[in-house]
Amino acid sequence: MAAGAGHAGLHFDRVDKRYGSVYALRNVTLSVAAGDCVVLAGRNGSGKTTLLRLAARLTRPTDGTISGAPEISAPQPAIGFVAHATMVYDELTAGENLRFFGKLLGLPRVNERVAELLKEVGLAERKDSLVRTFSRGMRQRVAIARALLAEPRLLLFDEPATGLDPEATAWLAAQLRKLRDAGCTILMSLHGESELAQLAGRAVRLDAGRVVADTRTGATFHSVYHFTGG
Repeated sequence: MAAGAGHAGLHFDRVDKRYGSVYALRNVTLSVAAGDCVVLAGRNGSGKTTLLRLAARLTRPTDGTISGAPEISAPQPAIGFVAHATMVYDELTAGENLRFFGKLLGLPRVNERVAELLKEVGLAERKDSLVRTFSRGMRQRVAIARALLAEPRLLLFDEPATGLDPEATAWLAAQLRKLRDAGCTILMSLHGESELAQLAGRAVRLDAGRVVADTRTGATFHSVYHFTGG
C-alpha cells in the first residue's frame, strides 16, 4: 500500500437490500475497523455477495446507511473489488486490460505499475496474450491485479481463490498478509477450507440476509466459519 495513503473503515447501519419483495440483506448492522481483516461465512444465498457489492458502491441499500469507506468514484479510488465473476475483457490482452483500467482511474506510471503487477501474479510472460485464451485461474489473477492497481485502502473479495491453483493461492495469501500488515482493510467471503481464512482476525456469519454470528461478540472462529462449511 502506498505510504501516506491512510486507511479505511466501513459501517453498515440497519441496512436492508430488497429486490422486489425478496430481502437479500435484512437489518444488517456491522462495523469493520480500519486495518481489520474479516472473513464472511454463510451458505450460498446468505447475502455475502450483496454485502460486498454494497460496500463497493456497486448498488445502493433499500434502507439504512453505509458509511466510512471512501467512494469508489474518487479520481484514485481507495477501494479494490474482486467479484465472483472476473469482469475482464476477453478481447484484450492481460496487459491491455490492466492499462485500460489504470488509465480509466487516472493512475500515474500506469505502464510501470502494470508490469510490476503482471510479474507479481505470474503473468509477465503472458502479458500480450488475449484473456480469452486464459484458464479460469489465470483470469482470476488478472482480476486480482486490477483490484490492486490503485494500491487501495479497502479490499473487497468475493471468493478470491476461485480457480486458483495452490501456488497462486499461496501467492494471494502472502500478498494479502502483506497488505493486512500495512494496515489495509480487507473484507472477503470464502467458500470451503482455505489458507486465506487464517489471515482473518474476525469472522462474521450471514444467514438469510442477517448477521447471525460474529467473533467480535463472543462466537468462536470455528463455529462461525466452519458451521456452514465455509
